[in-house]
Amino acid sequence: SIAIDSNGKAYISYSDYFYNDLRLATNLSGSAWNAGWGSVALDSAGIVGALTSIALDSTGVVHVAYYDTTNTDLKYATHTFSGTSFGTTVAQTVDSTGDVGSDLGMALDANRKAHIAYTKMGNMAFTLRYANNTSGSFVTTDADTSGNVGVTCDITITTDGKVHSSYTDSTNNDLKYATGD
Repeated sequence: SIAIDSNGKAYISYSDYFYNDLRLATNLSGSAWNAGWGSVALDSAGIVGALTSIALDSTGVVHVAYYDTTNTDLKYATHTFSGTSFGTTVAQTVDSTGDVGSDLGMALDANRKAHIAYTKMGNMAFTLRYANNTSGSFVTTDADTSGNVGVTCDITITTDGKVHSSYTDSTNNDLKYATGD
């Protein structure tokens, strides 16, 4: 997943398949494609980062939602830079109720809080789940449980703070759309 800051610098979250780590790469300290790039492991506990969604907040903090393949959990990390150097990473588990997070999308609201739409797999069915940390810690809920839903999900937030999500209903072969406050 990729995000670009207001200065045109790129931030890429990805899985390093050699080490099985979630990594963050950026050209924050340089300008050319092949110069000034660096990367840092955000999480190296098990096989992590196979699927990611990245966003930058208004203060330059990087937010990454990702799938922990080892534990089949949805996880979330933030990375704060020290100038143009790598700084501090904080990683946490968002949801560990079954196989969750194998498909996901994340957006930040105006208060720099994360909103994540993601898939829960279980009993040969998919469920669309939703998590946010607007209260300071993550709260998770089922957003749609009507059949096999939630695959290929994404999420965005409008300037008025409304959350919008699109996802697939595999039972009826439909595209679905949901919105809420």
